[in-house]
Amino acid sequence: MKVYIKNQQRRIKVNQKRIISHLRRALHLLGLHKAEVSILLVNDRKMKELNLRYRGLDKTTDVLSFSQMENVTQCSALSTQHSILGDIVINLHKAKRQALERDLTFNEELSWLLIHGILHLIGYDHKKGRYLKNKMERKEKELFDVINPP
Repeated sequence: MKVYIKNQQRRIKVNQKRIISHLRRALHLLGLHKAEVSILLVNDRKMKELNLRYRGLDKTTDVLSFSQMENVTQCSALSTQHSILGDIVINLHKAKRQALERDLTFNEELSWLLIHGILHLIGYDHKKGRYLKNKMERKEKELFDVINPP
């Protein structure tokens, strides 16, 4: 399992080892033992640029995922082979604001966004109907509760 991380913002200090540890635990729980993921940490300005370029939305957001998988149908198929899942971009400034809004610590919010990003990389999509949204939310909570025990 390989995790690459790059921090392109300077204002918010993060523990990259913790991020990598949480990401690896989530991948392990999903059975993705041979996965490769890249994480990019950015600020509001950079995320707004990326969101406009890739989604046509001229506003910032909390997380973007760029899957390298052409056809993700079953997670079990991913567990048997080395897979480059893709890239997750996290806006640390938005994460800090959202943590306060959601009554989470910054690290808990960061963990939630990592999980959300991973699930998108392997094919989960909360925007394609209520059933899929509920399915993704259940999986997020399940992973979050294991990675961030009370």
